[in-house]
Amino acid sequence: MAEYNAVVQWQRGDQVFTDNRYSRGHEWQFDGGVTVPASSSPHIVPLPYSVEQNVDPEEAFVAALSSCHMLFFLSYAAQAGFCVDQYTDMAIGTMGADNTGKTVMTSVVLKPDVQFVGKQPDMSQLRALHDKAHHSCFLANSVNFPVETELSSE
Repeated sequence: MAEYNAVVQWQRGDQVFTDNRYSRGHEWQFDGGVTVPASSSPHIVPLPYSVEQNVDPEEAFVAALSSCHMLFFLSYAAQAGFCVDQYTDMAIGTMGADNTGKTVMTSVVLKPDVQFVGKQPDMSQLRALHDKAHHSCFLANSVNFPVETELSSE
């Protein structure tokens, strides 16, 4: 099986730290050379200790689920002879308490809007492509909460 690596790096700098008033800004570094500015979510750690313009782990988690689904969808659409011109997903992740009171991601709703050129799938074919993508997505298969797909034309 494959192995995936990321380097997550934070530095204190001249911050006191023990007063809990330090920046949560940090970096994610990936093997392809990309560095992504990251931070805690301002929903969790208030500004100015979170960096609002940076990606937070919760957003990245939702984006990763959406991206996984999209990549399978694109492959299956191509195999079925449908030419996808554009794919936009306005995915939403919801956090809340589980049955033990722990804060967890409770659901992710994918809201893909897919534009095709030429041959157009009917609603049944579109649902089938999304269903196949959903069941193939490694990440969706790894979580213990619902990952749902809402189609814009339904």
